[in-house]
Amino acid sequence: MLPILWKNLAVLVAISGILWTICCLLRNVNLIDIFWAIGFVLMAWFSLLFGDRFLVRPVALTAMVTIWGLRLSGYLAWRNLGKAEDYRYAAMRQNHGSRFAIVSLFTVFGLQGALIWIIAMPIQIGILSSGDWQAWRWLGVAVWMTGLLFESVGDFQLAAFKADPANRGQVMNRGLWRLTRHPNYFGDFLVWWGLYLVAAEKESWWWTIVAPALMSFLLIRVSGVRLLESSLRHRISGYEEYVARTSSFLPWPPRNIGDRR
Repeated sequence: MLPILWKNLAVLVAISGILWTICCLLRNVNLIDIFWAIGFVLMAWFSLLFGDRFLVRPVALTAMVTIWGLRLSGYLAWRNLGKAEDYRYAAMRQNHGSRFAIVSLFTVFGLQGALIWIIAMPIQIGILSSGDWQAWRWLGVAVWMTGLLFESVGDFQLAAFKADPANRGQVMNRGLWRLTRHPNYFGDFLVWWGLYLVAAEKESWWWTIVAPALMSFLLIRVSGVRLLESSLRHRISGYEEYVARTSSFLPWPPRNIGDRR
């Protein structure tokens, strides 16, 4: 199993290097966001093919990761391709100047590749294992499906809202966005805990749980909720009131402004 994990890492490093070269030529790093979900799909498929275990659980895990990854990458490609470089990368480019290419190789491409490999660890190990399927793993499938639904519907509702010019600069507070300020991130959170439940092994569950925990931390405290809200507070009219009314992450009915519970 260990040689295949290292082989997966080597392939991921090579692909990240190729992607970095393309982005340097384009002078636009947006492709790295699209590759994020595709990276997990590749880790699942490489594990399945290198491990040669076409059994129920390995195939199911590969299918689940593929469905999630292709949907998310397709959505991000539709949203970002042809657009100006994301403000995060544009700020990095301005800050580092001529050193941006080499800095981004390690802090953007290298870091993301390492995170993909680490977070995909329970998936890789689950696919390379015996393929047993106990009834309780259906709980993981249910959690995954709920997360995929939240993420997909949330993205669709936001895209439809932004497509109307009348909504420019306004708060999206309809549909799932009325229950949580981040239905897409909450959905992603459920997706990864669902995948973990399907992939968990009795010998390794205690240390591979670091993967969904790390993803949850990134979604809530680093590159997800916190980073996005720090930007939205300055750009969206009425966002402070929306924050006061609406749950930050877990879906919950809106509260009255005066309700401080």
